[in-house]
Amino acid sequence: MEFDFRTLAPQDRYKLLIGTVVPRPIALVTTREENGAANAAPFSFFNVMSHDPAVLVLGIEQRHDRSPKDTVRNIRRTREFVVNMVDEAIAAAMNVCAIDFPDRTDELKEAGLTAAASMAIDTPRIAESPVNFECRLLDELRYGDAGKRSIVVGEILHVHVRDDVLEPSLRVDQSKLQLVGRLAGAGYVHLSDRFEIPRISVEEWQQRKAGVAK
Repeated sequence: MEFDFRTLAPQDRYKLLIGTVVPRPIALVTTREENGAANAAPFSFFNVMSHDPAVLVLGIEQRHDRSPKDTVRNIRRTREFVVNMVDEAIAAAMNVCAIDFPDRTDELKEAGLTAAASMAIDTPRIAESPVNFECRLLDELRYGDAGKRSIVVGEILHVHVRDDVLEPSLRVDQSKLQLVGRLAGAGYVHLSDRFEIPRISVEEWQQRKAGVAK
């Protein structure tokens, strides 16, 4: 089937995108409220975009009443945030953080997660998360009607990686990391069922083609 996104209703675009761009990594983002409480919310419109400079990007929609979500409001004020990666052990707690609590609720407390001090910024990270990216806001791009979609661009200042998942060479043991990915609807996926496809050099590819030709 064919779909013209220029005329397709936004809710139908959403269904197609979250059903086809899978699995998506989950950013459990912590920010700090004006009263000092920690705010935590998960987003799956997220990925790393560069290593030099180290940059990641979040896509965050406004609430239905067109007011900014707590995460965006806090990032605008403090210009900092932490992306906490979600593994199997904290997946259920992440889902609690997705509840639409009243403003300025401490989601970490509700979810039974622990706030830990960051190294480069004042915003806390989540102690139970296997990887934390401390970020400073580089830019916020706003798209859609009245800028309803915020594209938050953050520079990674400091990274915490749990000791047991990291090898001396800085290679991460994916089997120990046990991150979960986001699908459509209520769907999630484990990353335990993996396979490898080694990258092919030009020379090797030419040799393979020559072999087939013979």
